[in-house]
Amino acid sequence: MHLKDILLALAISTWTCLLMGPFLIPALKRFKFGQSIRSDGPERHLQKQGTPTMGGVIFFFSLTLGTIFIAKASFATIILLLFTLGYGLIGFIDDFIKIVQRRSLGLKARDKILGQLILSVLLAVVVTNYLGRGTELVIPFLGTSIDLGWAYIPFVIFMAIGTTNAVNLTDGLDGLAAGITLFVALGYVLLGVQQNLYSVTIFSAALVGSCLGFLFFNIHPARVFMGDTGSLALGGAIAALAIITRTELFLPILGGVYVIETLSVIIQVISFQLTGKRVFLMSPLHHHFELKGWSEQKVVFTFWMVAAVFVVLGLMIHNYTF
Repeated sequence: MHLKDILLALAISTWTCLLMGPFLIPALKRFKFGQSIRSDGPERHLQKQGTPTMGGVIFFFSLTLGTIFIAKASFATIILLLFTLGYGLIGFIDDFIKIVQRRSLGLKARDKILGQLILSVLLAVVVTNYLGRGTELVIPFLGTSIDLGWAYIPFVIFMAIGTTNAVNLTDGLDGLAAGITLFVALGYVLLGVQQNLYSVTIFSAALVGSCLGFLFFNIHPARVFMGDTGSLALGGAIAALAIITRTELFLPILGGVYVIETLSVIIQVISFQLTGKRVFLMSPLHHHFELKGWSEQKVVFTFWMVAAVFVVLGLMIHNYTF
Protein backbone atom coordinates (compact mmCIF):
# COMPACT_ATOMS: atom_id res chain seq x y z
CA MET A 1 0.00 0.00 0.00
CA HIS A 2 1.54 3.28 -1.12
CA LEU A 3 1.55 6.45 0.95
CA LYS A 4 1.14 8.34 -2.32
CA ASP A 5 -2.32 6.80 -2.87
CA ILE A 6 -3.43 7.76 0.65
CA LEU A 7 -2.23 11.35 0.21
CA LEU A 8 -3.84 11.60 -3.23
CA ALA A 9 -7.22 10.43 -1.91
CA LEU A 10 -6.94 12.96 0.90
CA ALA A 11 -5.92 15.75 -1.48
CA ILE A 12 -8.65 15.05 -4.04
CA SER A 13 -11.41 15.05 -1.43
CA THR A 14 -10.02 18.15 0.30
CA TRP A 15 -9.74 20.13 -2.92
CA THR A 16 -13.18 18.98 -4.07
CA CYS A 17 -14.62 20.60 -0.94
CA LEU A 18 -12.51 23.73 -1.29
CA LEU A 19 -13.48 24.21 -4.95
CA MET A 20 -17.17 23.41 -4.48
CA GLY A 21 -17.68 25.54 -1.38
CA PRO A 22 -17.60 28.96 -3.09
CA PHE A 23 -20.31 27.77 -5.50
CA LEU A 24 -22.40 25.69 -3.09
CA ILE A 25 -22.70 28.22 -0.27
CA PRO A 26 -24.13 31.06 -2.45
CA ALA A 27 -26.50 28.54 -4.05
CA LEU A 28 -27.78 27.46 -0.63
CA LYS A 29 -28.27 31.14 0.27
CA ARG A 30 -30.08 31.82 -3.00
CA PHE A 31 -32.50 28.96 -2.36
CA LYS A 32 -32.86 30.17 1.25
CA PHE A 33 -31.71 26.89 2.77
CA GLY A 34 -31.01 28.63 6.07
CA GLN A 35 -30.59 27.09 9.52
CA SER A 36 -33.29 27.60 12.14
CA ILE A 37 -31.88 28.09 15.63
CA ARG A 38 -33.68 26.68 18.67
CA SER A 39 -34.86 29.45 20.97
CA ASP A 40 -34.00 27.53 24.17
CA GLY A 41 -30.34 27.16 23.20
CA PRO A 42 -27.40 29.42 24.11
CA GLU A 43 -28.37 33.01 23.32
CA ARG A 44 -25.29 33.71 21.21
CA HIS A 45 -26.40 31.01 18.77
CA LEU A 46 -29.28 33.22 17.64
CA GLN A 47 -26.88 35.19 15.45
CA LYS A 48 -26.39 32.01 13.39
CA GLN A 49 -30.01 32.16 12.26
CA GLY A 50 -30.18 31.84 8.49
CA THR A 51 -26.66 30.45 8.00
CA PRO A 52 -26.84 28.11 4.98
CA THR A 53 -27.30 24.47 5.91
CA MET A 54 -27.43 21.15 4.03
CA GLY A 55 -23.77 21.78 3.21
CA GLY A 56 -23.11 18.11 3.92
CA VAL A 57 -24.13 17.43 0.32
CA ILE A 58 -20.54 18.34 -0.50
CA PHE A 59 -19.46 15.05 1.11
CA PHE A 60 -21.37 13.16 -1.58
CA PHE A 61 -18.93 14.50 -4.17
CA SER A 62 -15.71 14.74 -2.18
CA LEU A 63 -15.94 11.22 -0.75
CA THR A 64 -16.94 9.68 -4.05
CA LEU A 65 -14.24 11.40 -6.11
CA GLY A 66 -11.51 10.95 -3.51
CA THR A 67 -12.28 7.25 -3.24
CA ILE A 68 -13.12 6.21 -6.80
CA PHE A 69 -10.19 8.00 -8.47
CA ILE A 70 -7.71 6.07 -6.34
CA ALA A 71 -9.33 2.82 -5.19
CA LYS A 72 -11.50 2.42 -8.31
CA ALA A 73 -14.87 0.70 -8.13
CA SER A 74 -13.97 -2.30 -5.99
CA PHE A 75 -16.82 -4.11 -4.28
CA ALA A 76 -15.78 -2.89 -0.82
CA THR A 77 -15.49 0.67 -2.12
CA ILE A 78 -18.98 0.57 -3.61
CA ILE A 79 -20.47 -0.79 -0.38
CA LEU A 80 -18.78 1.90 1.73
CA LEU A 81 -19.94 4.67 -0.60
CA LEU A 82 -23.49 3.38 -1.04
CA PHE A 83 -24.04 2.98 2.70
CA THR A 84 -22.60 6.43 3.41
CA LEU A 85 -24.56 8.13 0.62
CA GLY A 86 -27.70 6.23 1.59
CA TYR A 87 -27.58 7.60 5.12
CA GLY A 88 -26.71 11.02 3.72
CA LEU A 89 -29.77 10.86 1.47
CA ILE A 90 -32.00 10.21 4.46
CA GLY A 91 -30.49 13.29 6.11
CA PHE A 92 -30.96 15.30 2.91
CA ILE A 93 -34.67 14.42 2.74
CA ASP A 94 -35.03 15.30 6.42
CA ASP A 95 -33.31 18.66 5.92
CA PHE A 96 -35.33 19.39 2.77
CA ILE A 97 -38.64 18.78 4.53
CA LYS A 98 -37.62 20.93 7.52
CA ILE A 99 -36.21 23.84 5.54
CA VAL A 100 -38.00 23.94 2.21
CA GLN A 101 -41.39 22.57 3.22
CA ARG A 102 -41.24 24.33 6.61
CA ARG A 103 -42.12 21.22 8.61
CA SER A 104 -40.09 21.69 11.79
CA LEU A 105 -39.91 18.00 12.67
CA GLY A 106 -38.71 17.04 9.21
CA LEU A 107 -38.96 13.43 8.11
CA LYS A 108 -41.24 11.41 10.38
CA ALA A 109 -39.25 9.47 12.95
CA ARG A 110 -40.70 6.14 11.81
CA ASP A 111 -39.75 6.86 8.19
CA LYS A 112 -36.23 7.92 9.17
CA ILE A 113 -35.71 4.80 11.30
CA LEU A 114 -37.19 2.61 8.55
CA GLY A 115 -34.70 3.97 6.03
CA GLN A 116 -31.80 3.44 8.42
CA LEU A 117 -33.09 -0.04 9.25
CA ILE A 118 -33.21 -1.10 5.59
CA LEU A 119 -29.69 0.21 4.90
CA SER A 120 -28.28 -1.47 8.00
CA VAL A 121 -29.83 -4.84 7.15
CA LEU A 122 -28.47 -4.63 3.60
CA LEU A 123 -25.00 -3.76 4.93
CA ALA A 124 -25.04 -6.67 7.39
CA VAL A 125 -26.16 -9.14 4.72
CA VAL A 126 -23.60 -7.94 2.16
CA VAL A 127 -20.55 -7.84 4.45
CA THR A 128 -21.27 -11.25 5.96
CA ASN A 129 -22.07 -13.00 2.69
CA TYR A 130 -20.00 -11.25 0.05
CA LEU A 131 -17.10 -9.54 1.84
CA GLY A 132 -16.20 -12.49 4.04
CA ARG A 133 -16.82 -10.48 7.19
CA GLY A 134 -18.52 -13.33 9.02
CA THR A 135 -20.62 -12.78 12.14
CA GLU A 136 -17.91 -12.74 14.79
CA LEU A 137 -17.14 -9.87 17.17
CA VAL A 138 -13.61 -9.35 18.45
CA ILE A 139 -13.46 -8.61 22.19
CA PRO A 140 -11.08 -5.75 23.08
CA PHE A 141 -8.11 -6.72 25.31
CA LEU A 142 -8.97 -10.44 25.21
CA GLY A 143 -8.24 -11.04 21.54
CA THR A 144 -10.96 -13.67 21.45
CA SER A 145 -14.16 -13.47 19.46
CA ILE A 146 -17.76 -14.50 19.84
CA ASP A 147 -19.92 -15.63 16.94
CA LEU A 148 -23.29 -13.90 17.01
CA GLY A 149 -24.71 -15.91 14.16
CA TRP A 150 -28.12 -14.60 13.12
CA ALA A 151 -27.98 -12.05 15.98
CA TYR A 152 -25.25 -10.18 14.11
CA ILE A 153 -27.87 -8.50 11.89
CA PRO A 154 -29.78 -6.84 14.78
CA PHE A 155 -26.41 -5.94 16.29
CA VAL A 156 -25.43 -4.11 13.09
CA ILE A 157 -28.79 -2.35 13.03
CA PHE A 158 -28.32 -1.14 16.61
CA MET A 159 -24.72 -0.12 16.04
CA ALA A 160 -25.26 1.69 12.72
CA ILE A 161 -28.33 3.61 13.84
CA GLY A 162 -26.67 4.42 17.17
CA THR A 163 -23.49 5.68 15.52
CA THR A 164 -25.21 7.88 12.95
CA ASN A 165 -27.47 9.46 15.52
CA ALA A 166 -24.55 9.97 17.91
CA VAL A 167 -22.70 11.92 15.22
CA ASN A 168 -25.90 13.85 14.58
CA LEU A 169 -26.12 14.82 18.26
CA THR A 170 -22.48 15.91 18.22
CA ASP A 171 -23.12 18.30 15.33
CA GLY A 172 -24.09 21.32 17.41
CA LEU A 173 -21.18 23.77 17.22
CA ASP A 174 -19.12 25.21 14.39
CA GLY A 175 -16.60 22.61 13.29
CA LEU A 176 -17.34 20.17 16.11
CA ALA A 177 -18.64 17.10 14.28
CA ALA A 178 -16.37 17.53 11.24
CA GLY A 179 -13.27 17.93 13.43
CA ILE A 180 -14.03 14.94 15.64
CA THR A 181 -14.85 12.76 12.63
CA LEU A 182 -11.58 13.82 11.01
CA PHE A 183 -9.66 12.29 13.93
CA VAL A 184 -11.77 9.12 13.95
CA ALA A 185 -11.34 8.73 10.18
CA LEU A 186 -7.59 9.20 10.57
CA GLY A 187 -7.66 6.31 13.03
CA TYR A 188 -9.35 4.17 10.39
CA VAL A 189 -6.67 5.11 7.85
CA LEU A 190 -4.13 3.54 10.22
CA LEU A 191 -6.36 0.52 10.89
CA GLY A 192 -6.84 0.02 7.17
CA VAL A 193 -3.08 0.03 6.65
CA GLN A 194 -2.55 -2.42 9.53
CA GLN A 195 -5.18 -4.80 8.18
CA ASN A 196 -3.97 -4.34 4.59
CA LEU A 197 -7.46 -3.28 3.49
CA TYR A 198 -6.75 -1.02 0.53
CA SER A 199 -10.32 0.17 -0.13
CA VAL A 200 -10.90 0.93 3.57
CA THR A 201 -7.67 2.91 3.77
CA ILE A 202 -8.42 5.01 0.69
CA PHE A 203 -12.04 5.62 1.71
CA SER A 204 -10.89 6.66 5.20
CA ALA A 205 -8.30 9.02 3.69
CA ALA A 206 -11.02 10.55 1.51
CA LEU A 207 -13.15 10.95 4.63
CA VAL A 208 -10.29 12.76 6.39
CA GLY A 209 -9.89 15.05 3.38
CA SER A 210 -13.64 15.71 3.18
CA CYS A 211 -13.77 16.77 6.83
CA LEU A 212 -10.65 18.89 6.42
CA GLY A 213 -11.98 20.68 3.35
CA PHE A 214 -15.40 21.21 4.91
CA LEU A 215 -13.84 22.69 8.04
CA PHE A 216 -12.46 25.56 5.94
CA PHE A 217 -16.06 26.78 5.63
CA ASN A 218 -17.46 25.33 8.85
CA ILE A 219 -14.97 26.50 11.45
CA HIS A 220 -16.18 29.37 13.68
CA PRO A 221 -17.76 31.58 12.48
CA ALA A 222 -19.30 28.99 10.19
CA ARG A 223 -20.26 30.03 6.68
CA VAL A 224 -22.21 26.80 6.19
CA PHE A 225 -23.59 23.96 8.33
CA MET A 226 -23.58 20.31 7.27
CA GLY A 227 -27.14 19.64 8.47
CA ASP A 228 -28.50 16.12 8.88
CA THR A 229 -27.33 15.59 5.30
CA GLY A 230 -23.74 15.70 6.49
CA SER A 231 -23.98 14.29 10.00
CA LEU A 232 -25.87 11.16 8.92
CA ALA A 233 -23.45 10.64 6.03
CA LEU A 234 -20.46 10.91 8.37
CA GLY A 235 -22.09 8.61 10.90
CA GLY A 236 -22.89 6.08 8.20
CA ALA A 237 -19.29 6.17 6.96
CA ILE A 238 -17.84 5.56 10.43
CA ALA A 239 -20.30 2.73 11.16
CA ALA A 240 -19.51 1.01 7.86
CA LEU A 241 -15.77 1.30 8.49
CA ALA A 242 -16.13 -0.25 11.94
CA ILE A 243 -18.14 -3.17 10.58
CA ILE A 244 -15.84 -3.96 7.65
CA THR A 245 -12.69 -3.72 9.82
CA ARG A 246 -14.23 -5.88 12.60
CA THR A 247 -13.76 -3.05 15.09
CA GLU A 248 -17.37 -2.64 16.19
CA LEU A 249 -16.49 -3.01 19.87
CA PHE A 250 -13.48 -0.70 19.52
CA LEU A 251 -15.61 2.11 18.03
CA PRO A 252 -16.98 3.29 21.40
CA ILE A 253 -13.35 4.03 22.31
CA LEU A 254 -12.22 5.44 18.95
CA GLY A 255 -15.37 7.56 18.86
CA GLY A 256 -15.46 8.22 22.59
CA VAL A 257 -16.70 11.80 22.21
CA TYR A 258 -19.73 10.58 20.27
CA VAL A 259 -20.51 8.23 23.16
CA ILE A 260 -20.11 10.94 25.81
CA GLU A 261 -22.36 13.33 23.89
CA THR A 262 -25.04 10.67 23.52
CA LEU A 263 -24.83 9.59 27.15
CA SER A 264 -25.23 13.20 28.27
CA VAL A 265 -28.57 13.37 26.44
CA ILE A 266 -29.73 10.03 27.83
CA ILE A 267 -28.72 10.97 31.39
CA GLN A 268 -30.42 14.36 31.08
CA VAL A 269 -33.70 12.86 29.87
CA ILE A 270 -33.79 10.07 32.46
CA SER A 271 -32.88 12.42 35.32
CA PHE A 272 -35.53 14.96 34.36
CA GLN A 273 -38.23 12.32 33.95
CA LEU A 274 -37.45 10.60 37.26
CA THR A 275 -36.55 13.56 39.48
CA GLY A 276 -37.60 16.68 37.59
CA LYS A 277 -34.00 17.89 37.80
CA ARG A 278 -31.36 18.30 35.10
CA VAL A 279 -27.83 16.99 35.55
CA PHE A 280 -26.42 19.33 32.90
CA LEU A 281 -27.25 22.95 32.19
CA MET A 282 -28.14 21.76 28.71
CA SER A 283 -27.51 18.67 26.63
CA PRO A 284 -25.74 17.49 24.53
CA LEU A 285 -22.67 18.07 26.66
CA HIS A 286 -21.05 20.71 24.44
CA HIS A 287 -23.91 23.10 25.25
CA HIS A 288 -23.36 22.54 28.98
CA PHE A 289 -19.85 23.95 28.72
CA GLU A 290 -21.09 26.86 26.61
CA LEU A 291 -23.58 27.79 29.33
CA LYS A 292 -20.73 27.44 31.85
CA GLY A 293 -19.14 30.41 30.08
CA TRP A 294 -16.73 28.68 27.71
CA SER A 295 -16.34 30.26 24.29
CA GLU A 296 -17.55 28.17 21.37
CA GLN A 297 -13.98 27.90 20.07
CA LYS A 298 -12.72 26.63 23.44
CA VAL A 299 -15.41 23.94 23.59
CA VAL A 300 -14.70 22.80 20.04
CA PHE A 301 -10.90 22.68 20.36
CA THR A 302 -11.15 20.91 23.74
CA PHE A 303 -13.49 18.29 22.31
CA TRP A 304 -11.16 17.86 19.32
CA MET A 305 -8.24 17.16 21.63
CA VAL A 306 -10.29 14.70 23.67
CA ALA A 307 -11.32 13.00 20.42
CA ALA A 308 -7.66 12.69 19.40
CA VAL A 309 -6.83 11.10 22.77
CA PHE A 310 -9.68 8.60 22.37
CA VAL A 311 -8.45 7.65 18.89
CA VAL A 312 -4.90 7.07 20.15
CA LEU A 313 -6.28 5.05 23.07
CA GLY A 314 -8.47 2.99 20.74
CA LEU A 315 -5.53 2.25 18.43
CA MET A 316 -3.38 1.22 21.39
CA ILE A 317 -6.08 -1.14 22.67
CA HIS A 318 -6.54 -2.55 19.16
CA ASN A 319 -2.81 -3.21 18.80
CA TYR A 320 -2.68 -4.80 22.27
CA THR A 321 -5.66 -7.00 21.44
CA PHE A 322 -4.13 -8.27 18.22
